[in-house]
Amino acid sequence: MTSTSTTLRSSTGEEIPRRRRRTRPAQRVLSALAALAALAFLFPLLWTLYTSISTPDDVYTLPPRIRPPGEWGHYIEAAAQNYARAWAAAPWPRYFGNTVFIAVCVVGLTLLTGLLAAFAFARMRFRGRGVLFLLVMSVMMVPQTVLLVPNFLLAQKMGLYDTYAIQILPWGASVFGIFLLRQFFQTLPAEIFEAAELDGAGPVRMLAQVAGPLAVPTMILVGLNAFMGSWNSFVWPYFMTKSDQLRPIEVGLQTFQSENGNDWTGMSAAVVFTTIPVILLFLFLQKYFVRGAFSTDGAVRG
Repeated sequence: MTSTSTTLRSSTGEEIPRRRRRTRPAQRVLSALAALAALAFLFPLLWTLYTSISTPDDVYTLPPRIRPPGEWGHYIEAAAQNYARAWAAAPWPRYFGNTVFIAVCVVGLTLLTGLLAAFAFARMRFRGRGVLFLLVMSVMMVPQTVLLVPNFLLAQKMGLYDTYAIQILPWGASVFGIFLLRQFFQTLPAEIFEAAELDGAGPVRMLAQVAGPLAVPTMILVGLNAFMGSWNSFVWPYFMTKSDQLRPIEVGLQTFQSENGNDWTGMSAAVVFTTIPVILLFLFLQKYFVRGAFSTDGAVRG
């Protein structure tokens, strides 16, 4: 294993050797494994994109046929037909509007309930706090499919069936969000809350002016998780709605399934243009929660 070095000059003109970091074989192996894992996760998306620009004959050909550059006009023609057919197959502007409205409402309620519950569990002292927190965490162990039929009957009796409310209210609180925010609040130094209490701040003011601003990276992570969960939801809105005026994107994708077979090329085209907004949102927000979601740097000033 070799290493390279560079030289620096001091104020007196003397050369100071400086060694560069050595490249270890283990790092190369890890990089290769990471690249393979990334490719494995990207393969379904790449295959969907390929299907959206192919003809049915190309899709059912095994092994898949990749046309040479001279025949790429075939892909352009197939893509134009597939995407035009997919867009005309359903009221996508309405589906997009419904999905964005529902997701934004879910994110807002998730952050509000998560902040209040997490701060109470982390910083407030009351009898039964530990038992109550364990009960909240136990919700994660209950499969949602088990509760689907009882929730369906309850929604009908309460008059919430086929409404926006039934797609928003049940997901307005996230156990994952409560847990994550509670863990973050517990890492904050107690001195900042003691100083706020000396200034006459109550619990609500502490949360709004002290803990809340520090939890922004974690809130973005929780909010993005809630947004993606709402955007990708299918089973719940499929059973709880019947009108296209209220249904989201994922339910609209079933348009390409029928008794005569599935329109895979049209469905793939619809999947592509309905997934792009989520990918763009993730790429835009990833820097906020990747770096220091649990960092408390600057929380205490000397």
